Amino acid sequence: MNNKITRFFTCALLALAGINYTFATPVTQAQPNIVLIMIDDIGYETITANGGQSYQTPNLDQLAEQGVRFTHAFSQPLCTPSRVKLMTGDSNIRNYIKFGKLARTETTFANLLQKAGYKTAIAGKWQLGTEHDGPQHFGFDESLLWQHTTKNSGTTRPELKHKHDSRYPNPELQRNGKMEYFNQGEYGPDVMADYLVGFIEKNKNAPFLAYYPMILTHAPFEPTPDSKGWDARKWGALKYRGDGDRSYQQKNFADMVTYMDKIVGKITGTIDRLGLRENTLLMVIGDNGTDWPIQSQWNGITVKGAKGMMEDAGVRVPMIVSWPGKIKNGLVSDELIEFSDFLPTMLDVSGTPFPKKYSNDGTSFLPTLLGQPGRKKESVHIWHHTKNHNIEVMVRNKQYSLVKKQHKDKKLELKFYDERLPFQSKELQISRLNKVQQIAYEQLTRRMVDFKKLANKEPKS
Repeated sequence: MNNKITRFFTCALLALAGINYTFATPVTQAQPNIVLIMIDDIGYETITANGGQSYQTPNLDQLAEQGVRFTHAFSQPLCTPSRVKLMTGDSNIRNYIKFGKLARTETTFANLLQKAGYKTAIAGKWQLGTEHDGPQHFGFDESLLWQHTTKNSGTTRPELKHKHDSRYPNPELQRNGKMEYFNQGEYGPDVMADYLVGFIEKNKNAPFLAYYPMILTHAPFEPTPDSKGWDARKWGALKYRGDGDRSYQQKNFADMVTYMDKIVGKITGTIDRLGLRENTLLMVIGDNGTDWPIQSQWNGITVKGAKGMMEDAGVRVPMIVSWPGKIKNGLVSDELIEFSDFLPTMLDVSGTPFPKKYSNDGTSFLPTLLGQPGRKKESVHIWHHTKNHNIEVMVRNKQYSLVKKQHKDKKLELKFYDERLPFQSKELQISRLNKVQQIAYEQLTRRMVDFKKLANKEPKS
């Protein structure tokens, strides 16, 4: 029995029962919609579908059952570098200027999709410059952002005597560059999710790009509206990681993970309700590892958060992609993925031409999603400029990683790790490698040198 006949009999039975129900008619168009959700400060170990044992993530788990779950997706170790790499498709070695900034000379995936006819919106955390027109300049028709026109995370309300965090309860947000103050017990993540729901509803008949760089689950670790300790009258936390001890922070982090997952469910539920699911590529990724005070259980071991650190727990992030009708259900891929791969994938999916000066740092993973051969990525390259002016470079494959640290006094450190067991890196003595390890070491060394030669710019200090 085909879908039309099934719907006819279903509606007839519901009518006999006195129930009036309308099925959403699937919307079809040449270009698929694209929804990209990036979760803030959440490592691979936190998601139940990945083997996480400390938190509940039913909506993400369901997405994994309906699409592809990646086991070797790697970010930058901090948020701004990840955002720059994700949006431009270039390694940070080419275009990273400083924390909280994206050069206005850069072209983003939103610029390219907007030019191809997509309606575009961003909601969440910006952290890429304080220019009022920044989101519009980088290709977004609409925006509702935190940390956009302001550099820091503290409130700008003149009536408050102390500096409160401004992202969660009663937030301060910027709508298309204009400040808005909320004071009726609103929760920042809800305001932003509702904004994107409205955008999707408004543009359901046209191809759209909805980019949601979440503010959850970043510190401060404070109660959510579903927590027992929620106080709708409170302004944001006074302390960076939350106004309580480690156990307080750990408990609230768990609640924040649950709430993050709830919001993912709100977005996916909207897409389902509007009949857009089969024509929407939905991608969920973390921007870097979990913050360092947080400890999580994963497959029987304790994983300590390593945000900001050039190690497995600092750069291995969850990644789930769903596209019913195009992607087989329940696939698990060990393909190597890095943030420069997202821009070429979006262009491939939408049929958008590549810019003439594209760096080719990234490799489209569309063939992987469709179960086709052809994608071959032997290693990923992670370049990190630390606060104290050290430069760290990691080149890694599925089994090994090579990490080079250049200190500001020009001193160099080179370390080689066995990465075959996630979160259980084992440093190897370079002078005592076996034959297999030696081959891997030489391959990663060549990749590190080759990438430096290919870069248009030298690392900035």
